[in-house]
Amino acid sequence: MNGSAAMSLPRIESAGLDAWLVRLFDRIDEANLPWLTALTRRCEAAFGEALVDLVPSYTTLLVVFDPLRLPPEAARHRLAQLLQELAPDENAAAGEIHELPTWYDASVGPDLVRVAEHTGLSVEAVIDCHAGTDYRVFALGFAPGFAFMGLLDARLEVPRLETPRQRVPVNSVAIAGRQTAAYPAVTPGGWNLLGRTSARLFDRDRDGFSLLHVGDRVRFVPVDRRTFESQGGDATPMEAGR
Repeated sequence: MNGSAAMSLPRIESAGLDAWLVRLFDRIDEANLPWLTALTRRCEAAFGEALVDLVPSYTTLLVVFDPLRLPPEAARHRLAQLLQELAPDENAAAGEIHELPTWYDASVGPDLVRVAEHTGLSVEAVIDCHAGTDYRVFALGFAPGFAFMGLLDARLEVPRLETPRQRVPVNSVAIAGRQTAAYPAVTPGGWNLLGRTSARLFDRDRDGFSLLHVGDRVRFVPVDRRTFESQGGDATPMEAGR
């Protein structure tokens, strides 16, 4: 594509010798999900054994293929055909609903007070606002079981940390921009931490490993410390300055 056609959507962009990035939308919206889900399923059928991986996001689908089985231009042509026939997946709204018990507290959510100051809300209002929305899982990535969820209430929109933490405790509940997430493992991270969930987000003994999947809906349910610990939650406070 060139000229004005290059700016049109959807479009197919090169992502290396063995991948194409299909850009369907230019902004995050829950209405994108049925289209992304439909394209994901169509690619699974159309690419068959040549398919290596599919990575959906809020607005794009990365299609990784085996160039020895399917040359790049042939893969691109196949994607173009799928886009011409694409229709939204009516079953995309049928994702499972998960309730994640969450202890919101500054000892395990060291950014809770700062988020309140940044937004002009009280700490209680921040908690009520975060827990008062059902979130859609738009994508999985960054770490196994890490679910990118949205859309966060605009009143809680805050930027990522200028300096990411080297170690974010497992099950930390966090926000950044219009997104929210819960860390399934101990990893570095630059999101704002509000608390912790007692839910087991990633389990190698679970079919599919991850508790959450693209299309699922998630509710963060506030609980007190006693309930959190009785459910197996780790109340160990974060170290000062971390």
